[in-house]
Amino acid sequence: MLFWGDPRPYVAEAHLRDTKVFIQVGSVEEATAAADAGVDAIIVQGVEAGGHVKSLISLSTLVPTVGEAVQPVPVLAAGGIANGRGVVAALSLGAQAVSMGTRFLCSTEACATRAYKERVVRSTAADTGYTTLFDLGWPDTPHRVLRNTAFAEWETAGRPASGQRPGEGTIVGTISLAGTTMEVPKYGAMIPITSFSGDMESIALLAGESCSLVHAITPAAQIVQDVVREAEEVIEDMKR
Repeated sequence: MLFWGDPRPYVAEAHLRDTKVFIQVGSVEEATAAADAGVDAIIVQGVEAGGHVKSLISLSTLVPTVGEAVQPVPVLAAGGIANGRGVVAALSLGAQAVSMGTRFLCSTEACATRAYKERVVRSTAADTGYTTLFDLGWPDTPHRVLRNTAFAEWETAGRPASGQRPGEGTIVGTISLAGTTMEVPKYGAMIPITSFSGDMESIALLAGESCSLVHAITPAAQIVQDVVREAEEVIEDMKR
């Protein structure tokens, strides 16, 4: 699965190794270029999504337009989906499947701190913001995050540009990866994975609008079972 780049350098070799190539896109133009490159499926990401987001368009508009433009390449929908009703809605728009991020962030298996997961569960779509604020380590990349203290301070200061933000340059924590401990600056692009130690209010809390639909931290298998069961129930109700 690729994102934020050109898949062409990878498709041929991946196919030689019997590997499927998916790419996440945020526009019809990007989707058609990916289809021309020979990818096996396209993940259409709406602006509702959490994490780094290329799209400026809602999923309900983007999925059918991309689906029509790239057929017969399969299309998956991503952004704002966290339950069975969302799956059925995506299928009705023309998607063949869905990709869920925020819901699985709140699985017991996800490599994120418990406090981060609990924050997502307590939040709603109105608590998220689409911004480029947390850009240290990955500049000029818009993302959707939960509005934490750093976000509020930045807004109060008049949304100053990078390099002029309150407390910029301050080290607010550490993260350990592959045996190496790294310092995390305020406005860093890193999220609080399990090895994070520090101020969670000063770094990116990536999350999508679907946090409104996430009410508990549960095992991934249970999430899949619950989503499938609800989707089947909704489809049965629609037949009546």
